[in-house]
Amino acid sequence: MTRAPFAADPARHRGREFGPQRGGGIGEQRGPRSEFQRDRDRIVHSMSFRRLKSKTQVFIAPEGDHYRTRLTHSLEVAQIGRVLARALGLDEDLTEALCLAHDLGHPPFGHAGEAALADSMARFGGFCHNAQALRTVMRLESPYPEHDGLNLTWDLLEGLAKHNGPVLGPNWALAELDAEFPLELAAWPSLEAQIAAVSDDIAYDNHDIDDGLRAGFLDLEDLLQLDFLADQWRTVEKRFPNAPRERQLRELVRDQIGLMVNDVLEHTRAQVAGIGSVDEVRAAGRRLAGFSPEMSEQERALKKFMYERLYYHPEQVTAAARARDVVTRLFAAYSQEPALMPDEWHDRLPSEQPARARTIADFIAGMSDKFAIQSCTAIYGEQPDGLVNV
Repeated sequence: MTRAPFAADPARHRGREFGPQRGGGIGEQRGPRSEFQRDRDRIVHSMSFRRLKSKTQVFIAPEGDHYRTRLTHSLEVAQIGRVLARALGLDEDLTEALCLAHDLGHPPFGHAGEAALADSMARFGGFCHNAQALRTVMRLESPYPEHDGLNLTWDLLEGLAKHNGPVLGPNWALAELDAEFPLELAAWPSLEAQIAAVSDDIAYDNHDIDDGLRAGFLDLEDLLQLDFLADQWRTVEKRFPNAPRERQLRELVRDQIGLMVNDVLEHTRAQVAGIGSVDEVRAAGRRLAGFSPEMSEQERALKKFMYERLYYHPEQVTAAARARDVVTRLFAAYSQEPALMPDEWHDRLPSEQPARARTIADFIAGMSDKFAIQSCTAIYGEQPDGLVNV
């Protein structure tokens, strides 16, 4: 594959926070890997990545094996990201690493758990899953003898911090990390990071439809109120008139993903015309990779529909309230009786606030859904009910 002039180059990465790699040196390599491949592999081999297999994507603690989790979602985002990166001449490994790492900061129970931690942490600086992802890979996930964190490249950390665009008002977690290893938060990130962000949108927009239909929370007739989906459905019916409905629906999701991917490629190619380097990407002052204005409008309509019909479905709202209660009760219990935490956490718990509360939030944020439920049961003597909703 020919590398585009605006692609990130692993041979010219901007260093690592610790060790001989800082300042752009290559340092010791284990095997024939580029620096971005090393980043990806460190993420894949981390405990935080493995725990994503038991963290909520849409459905909280689902009984079925066919529903997506944060792990399977991250893998699907990475697949879309690599396709886009390859077609655009970007660095596939950096794109993949960003896609795989983008949800590492999510606590148990998805956005419900995040809302509960944000409330519990309101007096101590708050909680943000994106900043927590940086905190996880830079400080909490620490398998190496000589430093904290995974010691990822500046290019990966920058993209993880800013994949949704410049951060002008970072919360405490991101501000602390940026002070120690500046990530130029006010500038736009690489195209690889921008592609990771739109790949996330493509994946969850369409795969959540698939899971929602499977769970019975979404109905085809309701989906067809969206004109662009109705057009796709008529095309599917015409091509496969005798196929079972379930297979037609799967084809609809695949077609919609393909439509979005092709739109991103066409729009991004037009936006990067004349861009000659990754530095020019960062200095462009605007998003270069993403949906066209027409597709953006359709995608916003789809998101609005999904919030109304799936994410805010009465059963989802009830399950989310119960999940928030679990996280809130865990935070209260560990704050009042820190000895309830495992020794490795309790022994290093700071004595002063806000560091004490922030460490408790770190512990809870790393939990899987299952472990959070088990921990709450062990502390309060009864299992939280109502968290299995499909």
